[in-house]
Amino acid sequence: MEPVKAKKHLGQHFLKDEEIARRIVQSLQNNGLPLLEIGPGTGVLTKYLIEKESFIALDIDEESILYLKKTFPHQEQQIKYGDFLAIDTKSLFPEKFSIIGNFPYNISSQIMFKVYEQRNQVEEVVGMFQKEVAERIAEKEGKKSYGILSVLLQAYYDIEYLFTVEPHVFVPPPKVKSAVIRLKRNSTQKIDCDEKLFKTVVKAAFNQRRKMLRNSLKSLVKDEQLFTHRYFTLRPEQLSVADFITLTKMIER
Repeated sequence: MEPVKAKKHLGQHFLKDEEIARRIVQSLQNNGLPLLEIGPGTGVLTKYLIEKESFIALDIDEESILYLKKTFPHQEQQIKYGDFLAIDTKSLFPEKFSIIGNFPYNISSQIMFKVYEQRNQVEEVVGMFQKEVAERIAEKEGKKSYGILSVLLQAYYDIEYLFTVEPHVFVPPPKVKSAVIRLKRNSTQKIDCDEKLFKTVVKAAFNQRRKMLRNSLKSLVKDEQLFTHRYFTLRPEQLSVADFITLTKMIER
């Protein structure tokens, strides 16, 4: 059977390099947990995972689903049609689980925002991203690529940039490099501030990242005396995750 073709509207680039596929799979550390593969495409990762007892491959592309079910006829119940961004993850796995995937570039950031929202269920993520997105997620404060996803995810996950992937190992080859990163849930069950306000503060700060925080956060600050604190003379990329938590506590008082 002919391999499925990449769907440009999904931003999908199918991996063809078996060694890289094995490296991605081997990067999983919580091997005892149920596992969800997002966007399996032609099954280059799936074939190394399909024998796992608690494994689901989820794809929104019907052509990919048809191809995978014909390729793995004895495991077709583990191959499901669905949109990860819209699905109730507890309908797939009622308890904690891990995620793996060569994520469609067009929605990879949205996938990570959903991981953040589902942080009490998602224990580990190993994924392929566009390189600049991977760097953005894994970056620490003080760097240009440090941003909203960096802060939100690093509050709850330990994140490692694992390796860079060149364009020629994909069909079709993307115009940019890719990278694989790993997120592992840390011990933080709840951050020491109002979590909804924390997210609001982080987004407001980075939505005007060139401005000092006294300007980008002025609509959130009731007590103007707070502006005398050094945080408000800084730009958002200068604050660590712990700083943003402290800042949120100051604002919520």
